[in-house]
Amino acid sequence: MRDCVHTDKAPKAIGPYSQAIRANGFLFVSGQIALDPETGNVLGGDVAEQTERLLTSARAVLEAGGSSLASVVKTTVYLTDMTHFADMNAVYARFFEADPPARSTVAVAGLPRNVLVEIDFVAIATSERGED
Repeated sequence: MRDCVHTDKAPKAIGPYSQAIRANGFLFVSGQIALDPETGNVLGGDVAEQTERLLTSARAVLEAGGSSLASVVKTTVYLTDMTHFADMNAVYARFFEADPPARSTVAVAGLPRNVLVEIDFVAIATSERGED
């Protein structure tokens, strides 16, 4: 069984993909970047502000899919510059205080809309889907 997840509390997909897919007890959340859910504009001038915005959006997608940040088991962080790691990590740590998920962090040549950071998520789908 495969179910698409959508919420207006996070940015709309800017390409041919879903915000998340719920399948076999897991929720696979597409890479989140720092976009305003209402306007689609990039928010945040530095990596800390962008990380805060994208994690807020990710939380909304997770909840819409019947999960939560506490149920995230794996993330992948994409940074355009590894010198931003400490600033991203400080914000990330506030969202994942207890038992943080497994994580990979990689440097990339570029990201959509010229943002500094993108993160994707895999979580356990802990309940029925939330809002659509």
